[in-house]
Amino acid sequence: MLLSRRNFFRTIIGSLFFTRLFGGRWEHSEKKFWTGGIFTQTNIKVSNKGVSARINGEWNNYKVVELSDKFMEWNIKKRIETLDRIASGRPPELAGPHSASIATYGTRRLDSQFTINNAVKGVGFIPKPDVLPGVIRRLKETFENPMPEKLKILKGLYERDEDLDRTKQISLELYTTESFETHTFLNLMENPICSIVFLDIPSFEIRALVQVLHPGQKDLNDYERMAVEYTNLVHSYFHGRFKKDFITLIFHVVELFDNTPGKMRGVRVVPRLERE
Repeated sequence: MLLSRRNFFRTIIGSLFFTRLFGGRWEHSEKKFWTGGIFTQTNIKVSNKGVSARINGEWNNYKVVELSDKFMEWNIKKRIETLDRIASGRPPELAGPHSASIATYGTRRLDSQFTINNAVKGVGFIPKPDVLPGVIRRLKETFENPMPEKLKILKGLYERDEDLDRTKQISLELYTTESFETHTFLNLMENPICSIVFLDIPSFEIRALVQVLHPGQKDLNDYERMAVEYTNLVHSYFHGRFKKDFITLIFHVVELFDNTPGKMRGVRVVPRLERE
């Protein structure tokens, strides 16, 4: 939501053109993840019991946690304010919960000496599994509605924050293809872990385990397929229809830090620590 629809399309078209024109041997790692135009992430396993992940070559089990009330109050309030600004013809602000700085590490891309990477991506919530099918249906039914009506529908999603899954955030990997791999993608395929930081006051950091889902994967379960569909749909609902579905990222929350300057300054708030 940082760009107008016209400027957004210019950015996307320009980026895709750049990828086709300049994408080459440098925008890859030494490891190969693709077969027949599709990849399968092998370093993370998600179940009802939690998430298992292979990080730095070792498998461990992790407990998924819920985002705090304070985080939710800040996030939802800012999202509703942003939709109101857009509805009134004003541009959205740079700060807030939509655009997040996502840090990853794991494998060196051939154009760099380092494995570390940081990228700003649009992130958001996904509805709870029992609510998700109805939300998808609602968005599809109203996809061609005038933008003012669609903004009200999006606003309604956030006003019913009890329907949102507090254990997850979602995003799209817009630029990665078999011929051009972003460093974020390569790092997550090596180590499925990231730090998500939001520029705002209060300021929060999520540390999460990340699923990377290709829309063409045949082994996605029902929930994963709905997550891919929803993430692409809600993105297109605002920005306009695209000819393809993009790679989807599901961030499973493991820790939450309050980085607000002053009293907090980087204190872990979820899970809470026993302090003397």
